[in-house]
Amino acid sequence: MRSYLRYYCEAFRLPVLGPDELAARVRVEGDGPVREVLAADGSVVCFLGHLGNWDLAGAWGTVHLGPVTTVAERLEPEEVFREFLEFREGLGMTILPLTGGPDVFPALREAARRRGLIPLLADRDLTHRGVTVDFCGLPARMAPGPAALALAERRPLHPVSIRHERRGSGWGIVITFHPAVPVPTTGATREKVVAMTQSCADVLGTAVREHTSDWHMLQRVFVEDLDPERLARAGAAR
Repeated sequence: MRSYLRYYCEAFRLPVLGPDELAARVRVEGDGPVREVLAADGSVVCFLGHLGNWDLAGAWGTVHLGPVTTVAERLEPEEVFREFLEFREGLGMTILPLTGGPDVFPALREAARRRGLIPLLADRDLTHRGVTVDFCGLPARMAPGPAALALAERRPLHPVSIRHERRGSGWGIVITFHPAVPVPTTGATREKVVAMTQSCADVLGTAVREHTSDWHMLQRVFVEDLDPERLARAGAAR
């Protein structure tokens, strides 16, 4: 919770930070292949977890890498969602609402045909169409969107982890672009999506094990926690 509160304190200061201040708060690893794609006017799909400070990463990316297009969960009440939408758009990102508007996948495909980054938070299934993967040794549901988009538009899919790092008397973040996951050479599209999502989950799982306090996930992810019968039994026991 201390790490999560640090995220909020850092995030809400982002509108007053200039390019040099953003750069001073971010260290990047493994970004060479991503920069090569962007230099060729291509796009990169990124599979993110709720790790570190993804808003700082997005704000830094729009200034120091390329245009950023991402998807936001529609929060309740609507006023809160609008505040977060305007906040992130004010940082230079293009934000697509997950629900309550046009189908988001065609808009993502259009974005993938332009130069830029498409970072998608995928460690929690919000669509009820997620795929089951092994995550830290347990079955978990994750979003298939990043892999499906990368396949549909033939774009590289990079797992990305973010962690906090002490910087003197303050804090910064480390953004790690892990190598692009391989595209299976056989199997139906759904099978390829599952395999690529599993590859991303493997990378994310390692990051969560190594920097657990930076995983700001307060919702249910693991299948055993999503089982209605198990939840009912737990409620009866209480």
